[in-house]
Amino acid sequence: MGGAVAIVGQRIGRRKRGEMMAANPFDLAGKVAIVTGGNGGIGLGMARGLARAGARLALVGRNPEKTAAAASTLAEQAGVDVLPITADVAREDECGRIAGEALGRFGRIDILFNNAGINIRKPPHEVSLDEWREVMDVNLTSAFLLSKAAYPSMKAVGGGKIVNIGSMTSIFGSGFAPAYATSKGGIVQLTKSQALAWAADNIQCNAILPGWFDTELTQKARTEITGLHERVLSRIPAGRWASPDDMAGTAVWLASPASDYVTGVAIAVDGGYAAML
Repeated sequence: MGGAVAIVGQRIGRRKRGEMMAANPFDLAGKVAIVTGGNGGIGLGMARGLARAGARLALVGRNPEKTAAAASTLAEQAGVDVLPITADVAREDECGRIAGEALGRFGRIDILFNNAGINIRKPPHEVSLDEWREVMDVNLTSAFLLSKAAYPSMKAVGGGKIVNIGSMTSIFGSGFAPAYATSKGGIVQLTKSQALAWAADNIQCNAILPGWFDTELTQKARTEITGLHERVLSRIPAGRWASPDDMAGTAVWLASPASDYVTGVAIAVDGGYAAML
């Protein structure tokens, strides 16, 4: 991380058996959250939810202008401190820098959302090794690296929350996006492994599996794949594509004391899509 950074703030102990939960178990005031891929789409939707619940944020993205604009707007709307960080989460040194900048600004890290992701739509026989590695590095390895970088702060303050973002392809395959599906399947196993390793440190680790969301990423797919929008819509019991803000409630819950006894699980936010599989 480029030097020691002091971790400040009151240590948060584990709630004892019989001890009452806070009056508002979803309150994130005083907490600090890092959200990767946070300058748009579902990342920004989750960040909005966290900010409204009172969390201070480090918003991470690759595009400096887009990330700075998203952070500025979010800070103004929610009235919380938001730090924009431009970084390549596929690099170990950059993940260390992200954690270091968050600690330098806020003095602690309580919550981490590993959301950064890319997709390459090709069948397996057309995916190059470089393309495969790029998807794995951004989608899966970054979650491993940034969680590892944030862990010391979470342990030092008495606990934390890690939420890894998977996909519906975490539970079923994809003939036209094999690298993406494999990386998202790995996210679920990484989450379970983290949950087992860090439960004694009062760090809960869970995954969210988003269904079909109306974002820039899926807009490209709907443009390129004829009839995709209608085919998908016909299989969503809720009867609509999701908006990024549909992620906010689950994000706040998994980041808050309300989920202190929930760890190692993958939760679908998909309008019932997976129930039909």
